[in-house]
Order: sequence, then structure tokens, then C-alpha cells
Amino acid sequence: MAQRSEIGDTVMSAGSSEQMWQRVRTRLRAAVGEDVFTSWFARLELEEVVGDLAHLSVPTRFLCSWIQSNYLEKILEALSAENEAIGRVHVTVRVNGQARPRLASPCEASSGEKEAPSPATQPAVTMAASQPTLIAPANANRSDALSGSALDRKLTFDTFVTGGANEMALGVAKQVASAAANNIVTFNPVYIHSSVGLGKTHLLNAIAWAAGANDSSRNIVYLTADHFMYHFITAVKHQSALAFKEWLRRIDLLLIDDMQFLQGKSATEFGHTLSSLISGTKQVVVAGDAPPRDLEMLDDRVKSRLSGGLVIPISPFDAELRRAIVQKRADQACSRFSGLSFPPAVIDFVARCIVSHGRDLDGAVNRLVAANQLTGEPITVGLAEKTLQDLIRSRETPKVRIEDILKIVARHYKVPRTELLSSRRSRDVVRPRQIAMYLAKSLTSRSLPEIGRRFGGRDHTTVLHSVRKVEQLMSQDVDLTQEIELLRRMLEE
Repeated sequence: MAQRSEIGDTVMSAGSSEQMWQRVRTRLRAAVGEDVFTSWFARLELEEVVGDLAHLSVPTRFLCSWIQSNYLEKILEALSAENEAIGRVHVTVRVNGQARPRLASPCEASSGEKEAPSPATQPAVTMAASQPTLIAPANANRSDALSGSALDRKLTFDTFVTGGANEMALGVAKQVASAAANNIVTFNPVYIHSSVGLGKTHLLNAIAWAAGANDSSRNIVYLTADHFMYHFITAVKHQSALAFKEWLRRIDLLLIDDMQFLQGKSATEFGHTLSSLISGTKQVVVAGDAPPRDLEMLDDRVKSRLSGGLVIPISPFDAELRRAIVQKRADQACSRFSGLSFPPAVIDFVARCIVSHGRDLDGAVNRLVAANQLTGEPITVGLAEKTLQDLIRSRETPKVRIEDILKIVARHYKVPRTELLSSRRSRDVVRPRQIAMYLAKSLTSRSLPEIGRRFGGRDHTTVLHSVRKVEQLMSQDVDLTQEIELLRRMLEE
């Protein structure tokens, strides 16, 4: 039954508001698609409905700002469809599981309209709301400063397992961290590249932890390419780009991850930042999934800057390194769970059968531990065969990258790769581009939004249309089906 607050607003009962919110979530999922819903709405919760105001909450400031900037009107539309009385939406950040008071949050809007902050206050608000940095407030201890969402406490040099494939990368990372901690710049910039799951993110996190361990005054910033783009776009939108650039240029150590996703004007801004930091003798470390020359989204000047530093590849893991990783993770698990045991035969089996990348090896150990703890069954080769079927099967299919697809399709159809990423709509470009998107969806684990970003920053709906279009054509054209099967075999060889 509805209640009355002190100010006379009608408060929706908990039961009815929960039922309504589940219907709103269903509407949002249908409107934006499963991928977008999972990325941005899965952790959005309804706190209460008071009068015409719906109070929502999310766990992080980044998510709060992003939803407010991009999806507030869509949320309000879904809420109004379920309850015509709702005309305003208010988003706050949950702290320790509790939503902040409605009037205390910087993430707020009503009726889908956002009042523009004054120029005098906006830069400070923007930076406070979005920096995933290691910079600590004056009254914060160092551990608090390092516990931001951008860093993982488990990813340190102590937990990194070394072998022939990554020995050089680890050595350089340690040297950079030691030099940065002493205000010294060594190799600059450092660019680490490999396919997914081979330790790039681990090394960048480890550098940040080691470089900032003993000096809270150091401005150390770790950003993924997605976060870098978000900060830049937000700054431009709120007319605080100058403050954003000044903030970047005060950094002592900048670590950028997933460089392959950087694109558009954000990539240009990164190029300016890179030049500025290097000229100011500030250390820059970048990680990507391909050498600088193969990063299609970057202009030649940025590629040249990255190539002019120290470029370090990480090779696929050999059997010896895979076994060392499994043994290390197994030892860590045994130290946490009393009575747990990983026989050498199981270690050998996992290292021999899972050849994809380090994350799958970690996942295999975690699954075996979970199976043991949940069922009480001892960890044996038989349990591993049963529990790790999908991971073992994945070794039969070679890893295909979007860069490989672009190269093969461009060569086969005699279309420059830059044209596949461009906005050209001529038939000789559109059809190969659609086929490339279809192959990317079929042969890689990338989501539709990720594929869209790799194809010139396109929307996920464009990728979905291309996939469905190619599937329709293949059902009608045997020659096209055989042609695409040929491309598939070329990529999987």
C-alpha cells in the first residue's frame, strides 16, 4: 500500500516497485539488446519511487556518468511506459551497498534533461567523477589510493609467471617500474603487444603497483582505451577539454591498455598527449594486441611515435610455461583451501590440453577447485576431462583475430583495409565489409559492440545487420557460401 512522506510525496510500495522494475528491465533489454543491457544496465537498481521521481542507483561513478550521458531518456521512457506518473529520473552511486542520499550525488537529471554546469566549476566536477587514477587525496593512505577499479590487486610482479615467451617483457616492465619510482625515464614509450590473455594487462598493473608503492605523490594513471575515450568525449561535451589536457600532461607515469580500441579524435588527442609526455620526460607504457604498424585506427604519426620507442612482443606460451602457470595457480589455491591437492598428472594434463592462453589456464584451475569444493570429489585427470571439456575443445580451433580477417578479406577482394574501415558505401566495398563482419562474429569471441569499434567505430546494430544480410545471401547463393567457406579455412589454417 502506498505511503506518505513528510513532504507529501506518494511513495510506491516495495512490492509493486520491484514488479514494475522487472518489467522496465525487460523493456530496456528488448530496446538496447542483450550486449548493451549486460554492459550498462545489469547493475542498475531501483531504490524507490517518490511522487514523479524514480531514484536509481549503480555501483560506480563511471557507470553513473555514462548512463546519465547516454541512456537517461531511454530509461525514463521505459519507466513512464510502466508508470505514467514518473516524469523524472535520479541516478546515484551506491556506497558499500547503500545508495547515497538523492541530493548528494553528482549524477542527477530529471525528465531526461541535464542542466549544464557553469564553466568555473565543471572541470573539477568532471575530473572528480571520472579519473581512475592512483592519485591519492591528502588524507588518504596509499592502499586506498591504489584500490581503484582500474587496478587488480592480484596482478603484481610476484604473481606473474615467467618463461621464454614473456621473459623480456617482464624484465623491461620491472626496469620501467623501478626507474619510474625514482623519477627516471628509461625506454620511452614502451609498447607491449600480444594476442589476448598472454599477460599484457598483468604487466601494466604490476608496473603501476611497483612504481607507486612507496611514493603517494607520484601521479600514476592506468587507463584502458575505452576509458580514455570516455574521459575525452565527456570533457569535450562539457567544454572542459582544456582541463582534461592539462590533467593528462601532469601525469608522471601513464599506462594505456587495449590500444587497439582507441579511435577517432580520442586517438588524435592521445597522440598529442604522448608527444607532450615524452617531451616532458614522463614515462608512457602502452599495450595492444598487434604491433603499432598494424593498428588501423591510429594515424601514421602516432604509429611512428610508438614504433620509435621499445616494442616488446609476448609470444604464445610453450608447454613448459603453461605448466609453470598451472602449477603456480594450483599452489595458490592449495594455500587457500585446506586439504586441496593437485596431482602432477592433473597439472600435466591441463598444461598439455589447454593451449589457448593464460586466462584459460587460470580458469581451468578455478573450475577444478570449485568442482572439488562443491562435490567433494578429489581432483583427478578424470575430473579434469569432465570439467574442462569446452576449454579442451577450444584448442582444436586456432585463434582468429579481427586483424587477420581484415587482411584476408582485403587481399581476397582486392580492397584496401582502410576502405573496409571507411564510411564508403559503394558495392565493391560494402559487400566485403559485410563478409568481414560476418566472419568476425563467426570466428572470434568479440561482442557486436567490439566488432563495431574495430570496423571504424560502427554501431553494434550495423554489425548485426551485416551478419544477417550475409546469412540471407548465403542461403540463396551457393557460390557465395563456398567463397566464404574458403575464407574461413584460410583463416583457420
